[in-house]
Amino acid sequence: MRKSIKRMSAPAKLATGVGGAVGVALLAAACSSAASSTPAASSSTPASASAPTSAPASGGASASGATVITTASSSAGTFLTSGSGRAIYLWAKDTGGMSACTGACASAWPPVTGTATAAGSAKASDLGTITRSDGTKQVTYDGHPLYYFVGDSGPGTASGQGSDNFGAKWWLVSPTGSDITASVSSFTAAGASGSGGSAPAAPAAPSSSSAGGGWS
Repeated sequence: MRKSIKRMSAPAKLATGVGGAVGVALLAAACSSAASSTPAASSSTPASASAPTSAPASGGASASGATVITTASSSAGTFLTSGSGRAIYLWAKDTGGMSACTGACASAWPPVTGTATAAGSAKASDLGTITRSDGTKQVTYDGHPLYYFVGDSGPGTASGQGSDNFGAKWWLVSPTGSDITASVSSFTAAGASGSGGSAPAAPAAPSSSSAGGGWS
């Protein structure tokens, strides 16, 4: 018996072809969507792998906040200075290892405060501190309270040497702890490392003092 072959009409064929094409397109879109939902590998460098920040430079004595007490040389001999080259003085009126310089005197002759480290020919064993009347710590050397002078224009000057301001002499200090009485107007700073605790900027020196003693 001859089998009857059922022929599909042209419109049916077209519908089938269109349906197949749509199916393929939907399948492709689904694959594309699945691929895009997969997290992409991060191209950024993990924080742990980033280069470390540079370590702070070593500040030596200045990093600890201590004043450097060092020495400088002149025709009058070797004497104490700060690490930044400021001349350092003792006052003949101080007795018993205590400071008699307060008020207007301390404004003109600021005490060397805080803690200190020795450099140059200065001796660490001679360094110490006392407590001033306002509670601050003042650096001493061989028992002498130490001071700067606001009249010094900067490192390398010692215009306070030999002054009798506020009723007693101000002298530079030798590494042995004794006073230097020879005239010194300028010197070459040693240039020790560290901030040295520079003294306050020098104001214009008055022609006279209301707290005793004229400016010399």
